[in-house]
Amino acid sequence: MTLMSRAGLDRLYRKGLFLEYLTVGYNVGEAIVSIGFGSLANSIALIGFGLDSIIESLSGMVLVWRLKQRGKVTEEEEERIEKKAIRLVAVSFFALGAYVLEESVRRLVIADAPETSLPGMIIAATSLVVMPALAWQKIRTGKAIGSQAMIADSKETLACAFLSVALLIGLGSNYLFGFWQADPIVGLIIVVFLFREGWEGWKEASEEEHDRKKKPDST
Repeated sequence: MTLMSRAGLDRLYRKGLFLEYLTVGYNVGEAIVSIGFGSLANSIALIGFGLDSIIESLSGMVLVWRLKQRGKVTEEEEERIEKKAIRLVAVSFFALGAYVLEESVRRLVIADAPETSLPGMIIAATSLVVMPALAWQKIRTGKAIGSQAMIADSKETLACAFLSVALLIGLGSNYLFGFWQADPIVGLIIVVFLFREGWEGWKEASEEEHDRKKKPDST
């Protein structure tokens, strides 16, 4: 029974690593394509979407680092690594939120309308399919192995899907109707989601660390 449980847990950790490697690989490719087509179309939204993919890649690498510590350190040390990973994911939420906020406000103020980009719309539509599926698998795996860091990272993957919606609406509205303002307006809505998730992740890591420090005093 113990051997089966350990084998099952090992399998789940390998699945978690595979999901994070897949996230990193997909987002690196997405970043290259998005920034490339964004530069050709002079589209700030598409370039920004590519930069978001880079942050997603960094978040995935944080989780790869965390999952690879399993079995190499004590349970207490692994908990510290877990909290550090959650904080790093939270910081990436804040960084992404700050970037989207700055770009959305800037584009509205100076009326920096994005160029039409059919490839950009295809990229956004593809991400809108891939990212929710990845996020769902990460949530399931994170809950199964008890990794709050992976669950937090799955929310950032889901945030990328929300950004895909914003990009698709922005580029689509400009492409079909010439209504470029849709992109920065939806971007501001996404900022609220990003900051909220970053704050919740940071607060959760801080509360769990506080509870862990209190345990020796209560014994």
